[in-house]
Amino acid sequence: MSEQPLPPPGGPGNEAARTAALVAYLCLLAGYFTGLFWLIGGIWAMVKRSESVDSLFIDHFDNIIHVFWWGIGLTAIGVVLAPFIIGYLVLLGAFIWSVFRIVKGLARLTSDKPYR
Repeated sequence: MSEQPLPPPGGPGNEAARTAALVAYLCLLAGYFTGLFWLIGGIWAMVKRSESVDSLFIDHFDNIIHVFWWGIGLTAIGVVLAPFIIGYLVLLGAFIWSVFRIVKGLARLTSDKPYR
């Protein structure tokens, strides 16, 4: 069983996947200002992931979905714990972690490289 080679970075399938991942990353960044865009970016990545399976950029969608769900979970935990002060540390940690993952993903995506 031989694996199919991935299309070159400039191929049509990769270009569509790259654009979809870029939209999702930008929506996540805009989500820091309005939570609605965070939801749009996460849902967009889940929908477009199935269209990008044979793409060089498939692991960007895995990263976006991972950041989306962990971001929601850590934010919920931080909000619940906020009255006990430790929640603010959880929120700060979630913010720093998610910004790092999003910026790293954008940097790799704009260099036409997979996330990992």
